[in-house]
Amino acid sequence: MKKLLRLLFRIFLLLVIVIAGIVVVKTAGVSSRQTDIDTIPAVNVSEKATERFSEAIQIPTISAAEQFDSTTFLLLDTLIRTNFPLVDSLLERINVTPLSMTFKWPGKNPDLLPVLLMGHADVVPVEENTEQEWEAGPFSGAIKDGFIWGRGTLDDKVSIFGILESIEQLLSEGYIPGRSMYLAFGHDEETSGEAGAKKIAAWFRKEKIQFEYILDEGMVIVEEAVIGLKPPAAIIGIAEKGYVTLQLTAKLEQGGHSSMPPKQTAIGVLGQAIVKLQNNPFPARIDGASAAFFDHIAPEMSWPFKALFSNRWLTEGIIVRQLSKEAAPNAIIRTTTAPTMISGGVQDNVLPSTANATVNFRILPGETQETVAKYVEKIINDQRVEVSNISGTNPSDVSDTDSFGYQVIQKSIQEVFADVVAAPNLLIGQTDSRHYQELSDNIYRFLPVQLTKDDLTRIHGKNERISVEGYHQVIRFYRQLILNSGK
Repeated sequence: MKKLLRLLFRIFLLLVIVIAGIVVVKTAGVSSRQTDIDTIPAVNVSEKATERFSEAIQIPTISAAEQFDSTTFLLLDTLIRTNFPLVDSLLERINVTPLSMTFKWPGKNPDLLPVLLMGHADVVPVEENTEQEWEAGPFSGAIKDGFIWGRGTLDDKVSIFGILESIEQLLSEGYIPGRSMYLAFGHDEETSGEAGAKKIAAWFRKEKIQFEYILDEGMVIVEEAVIGLKPPAAIIGIAEKGYVTLQLTAKLEQGGHSSMPPKQTAIGVLGQAIVKLQNNPFPARIDGASAAFFDHIAPEMSWPFKALFSNRWLTEGIIVRQLSKEAAPNAIIRTTTAPTMISGGVQDNVLPSTANATVNFRILPGETQETVAKYVEKIINDQRVEVSNISGTNPSDVSDTDSFGYQVIQKSIQEVFADVVAAPNLLIGQTDSRHYQELSDNIYRFLPVQLTKDDLTRIHGKNERISVEGYHQVIRFYRQLILNSGK
């Protein structure tokens, strides 16, 4: 018996040594996915650009129905026409919808597929009774302490004005792009995109226009993005999650008086269904966009994290367990479940025969609204609970990181922002780009601003702001992207 144990121990030790050797070899063999490009000298940006952006922030282009005012979008349009005379006179305006904006900048070579740059003019409302908690008014456009303050400084007037400033500057230099560039600025991204981006996309389809690549708002440059990665990470969204809202309805044959409750009530049955869903999350997967993210950052990480993420064939279980502990990383590796509304009953002494819950799911690429509904029915496994689809969209396709579009975006990032690591990933929210899926195989979601983790809470939150230099970097990025794309 002792001989057998010694033999087994030796075999185990040998296996450990072999596995350790494989890990070391694979880790050492991982090569960087970053391009060998130097940062270029910063192009001068006029302070007038800062002032123009401040003026735009002062126009409260809120798209939420209860505060929507179409005249604010018309005011913004007038501001753009006045402040960007070369754009207004040399680019072709395409009148698709009265409140969104669409432009064509003709290029020299009609044989090259055009590029589409996107943004949206609308902003979310300010939470009631919180304006006094802002360090500068949410629609003040204040230039204070080196920052521009207000709604839209990060989401998403910054894209529109960064693009327009870069084009106005290039036009003043006599530049004509090698390929045509289109601009599409929606006015209702924060509510649905139905009246803006969706109609613009339909116009492009009608005109049979396809794009080399499309760039919309999305992920940003994040400091301390992942433990073990020292440089800031410029994260380019190569896909975005889908969205489906399901209604769960628990129906019992009868209600009754609360003084004589049955063993199970409609509300109790519904509660059990919700608990089952929360106790049985969708399976986690590291593939597609999330796998590409780890492939790109692993070579740039310090030990032992480089070894951990370079050998997912061995360590994926550990990685998944760690990522599942926090909300944001967890959302990148699985379809998420979020009960958001519940209703049932009309009086405290009456048992309702019906109770309803609304549950929102953000769908991982590779799954669909239909597969989500089937999974929900399987987990609940109760004929008294009906599952119905209220609304939704499927996830986007995953765009290629070897494409021309991804490569010029990465190149432009590294030319403008020093010492950053560019990496693809999955966007867990949704953008207007979802309406453009049929117009290009290469759709990317990136906003060229560098933020701390604390800054991320300002998006849709209090004290939204961007540094003046940060805004100037946005302009420089779009300028460089246009130059690189036009070649």
